[in-house]
This record gives sequence, C-alpha cells and structure tokens, in this order.
Amino acid sequence: MHSPRRWARIRQLGGHPLLSRTHWNYPLFCWLLLTSKIMAERSPVIERHVKVYAEAGRFAGWPANHGIWSWGDEVLVGFSHGFAKDNGTDYRIDPDRGEDFLLARSRDGGASWSVEVPGPPGALVGTRGMRHAAFPRGVAEERSIEFDQPIRFDHPDFAMIVRMESHQTGASRFSISYDRGKSWQGPFLLPLFGHKAVMGRTDYLVNGAQDCLLFLTATKFDGTEGRPIVVRTVDGGRSWNLVAHIGPEPHGYAVTPSTVRVSPTDLVTALRMRDFPRRWIDAYASQDNGLSWSFLSTPAPDTGEGNPPSLVRLKDGRLVLTYGFRGEPFRIESRMSNDQGKTWSEPFVLRGNGKTHDVGYPRSAIRTDGKIVTVYPFPDPDSTDCGLEATIWNAGQP
Repeated sequence: MHSPRRWARIRQLGGHPLLSRTHWNYPLFCWLLLTSKIMAERSPVIERHVKVYAEAGRFAGWPANHGIWSWGDEVLVGFSHGFAKDNGTDYRIDPDRGEDFLLARSRDGGASWSVEVPGPPGALVGTRGMRHAAFPRGVAEERSIEFDQPIRFDHPDFAMIVRMESHQTGASRFSISYDRGKSWQGPFLLPLFGHKAVMGRTDYLVNGAQDCLLFLTATKFDGTEGRPIVVRTVDGGRSWNLVAHIGPEPHGYAVTPSTVRVSPTDLVTALRMRDFPRRWIDAYASQDNGLSWSFLSTPAPDTGEGNPPSLVRLKDGRLVLTYGFRGEPFRIESRMSNDQGKTWSEPFVLRGNGKTHDVGYPRSAIRTDGKIVTVYPFPDPDSTDCGLEATIWNAGQP
C-alpha cells in the first residue's frame, strides 16, 4: 500500500478516483496523466489576441477581399476603412461616407502593427463599384494602365493584389509590388475569359519566374456571380489564359477561392458556397496543376450567414482552414486536415462572442516559428465601431 505521504502527493496531482481504493490503479493513473499531457501538446493553443487597427467611430473590414502577404515574420494585410454606423442587420459601415483601402504591416510576426496608406498617392484606390460605401471625396478613380514589361513573380519581395471593378459587372485588375507593398505598380486589366464579368480577389500561386496561377470568380451562365475559375500566365503577365472552371456551375454560388499547393502537381482550394438557405465551405482538389478539379470534401457544413475561407499549409503538411461563423454566437473558427483536405477536424474557436455578423473575412499567414497569424474584423461589443484584430496561435501537433 502507499504511504500517507504518497497518497498526499497523489491527491495533490488530482485525486483521480481510480486511485481511491487499490494500488493496481496507480500505473493507470500515470498513463492518464501522460496521455493528458500529450493531448494538450497536440491541441491548438491561442497565444494572444492583438489589435491591428481600432479607432473610435470607424469601421475596418474584409481582409479576404484584399489579401495577405508575408516574408518571414513580416506580414502585410489589406483592409477596407470607413465610418461606423449601426445599420441593423447590414454591415456597420456608413454607406454615405467615404470608404478607402489601407494596409497594416507587422514586422514582428503579428505582435505589433502599423497602418499605411498605399503608395504612391492614388495607388489601390480602385473604383466606385468595388465598395460597400461611398467613394472618397477629392480622389480620382484608379484607371488601368497598359502592361509594359514582364512580371518577376519570383522576386523575393514580390506581392500582387487582385481586385474587381464591380461586384456583378466588369473586369478585374491586378497591381504588383517589388518592395513588400511599400509601392505599387498598376493596375493592369485582366481579360474576361469568355464570361460577362470577373470578380477577382487576391489568391495566386507562383510557379516560376514568369509563371503564375490566379484563382478568380466569374459570372455564371445567367450573368450573376458564382463560378470559380483558374487562369494562368507563362509570360510574366503579358497574357493570361483560362485553365479550368472549378467544379460544376452551382445553383447558388461558389466564390472567393483560397488555394494551396500540396505537391508539385496537386492543389487544394476552399470555396465559399451558398444555396439558400444553406451556406457552407467546400474543398476541391486538382492533381494536374489546375487543369481539372474534383470535389474533395465539405470542411465546414455550416457558416451561418456565410463567410470566405482562408486556407494555409503548415510546414508539417497539415492544412488549416479559418473562417467566420456568422450566426449566433458570432465567432472565428478553424479546422485542420491531416490528409490533404479529405477529412477535417472539429472546429476550434479562435475568437468567440462577437457582437454582430461583422466578424469574419479572415486571412492567415505562417510565421517562421510555425505559428499562425490570423487577421479579421471584430466588432466592439460596447459600440458600433468595428476594428481589425489578429490572433497569434499554435496549431498543435498532428
């Protein structure tokens, strides 16, 4: 039997009921302690939440519509910036006041941030049609320019942003930077690829010096948004050609692809899906570098009112999907896959108790230490303001 001192130590460790009667349960208790420790190390852990941008009376939103870029522990993210207003069930941005586009930069892996106006003056201003609110006063719309020289996609400080001219009509344009987003060239017009309109958001994979895949959303046969496509350039952006449609034409819509490469030939993309009243996220896979696609899985069968996915691949090969759940309780969720997107974990809540459906539209980047930085809008629970926040977290062990 155990000595009184040993029993006191056991009670200090937790007093597990398996130890309450007989000595033979002690090894099992030790096994339970070891198993609990291993499970804790494998589970995702939130390191901290960080304010990216917050200002009284202001609204910040939708990084998924702009993009995120990273160079080691330097992270840059784009966002929409307007004035806060309580619009009931609609977004809390004042539709009658100016909405501009800003950048937030961190040089320490998301621990601290500074806000920047895109340069040179007038860069990334875009058009009226791509906004939820009014075009800023005293600013001219950004006009596309002629393409003059091939893009160096493999430049170490390269970044590209893709934006639409309008939500349902028109083409899309892209701008490029060779200095980590401090200055931008463009915008350059993309073709329509046989569709009535193309609604682009930033999602691309660099294959080589002049070779790049771009993932966009085009109109369906009826002219409404909802058909994801893959296009490619092999001549540094001088020409772009349609590679494939991702999946069949949906009855509702399939939009905002977020794509990762899992091998030299294999790709996985996550899509925001809607077919009233259901909203969810599907994953599709390509085994031939984007030439053909097949349905893979449904990582998130319910996203409330719907939200764009953010998909990244960890150094250990796992896929991490993050999205906003726009249903009560409003929250930011993440799921992981150990088998290249075939199956997914139960949701892990990065941030809960959001005040309104303005949560979501996240974008994530991987730090040099393997931790994840996820940036998203999060409404202030005590006002109509909506700021931009980041969660630094560890996905645990596979």
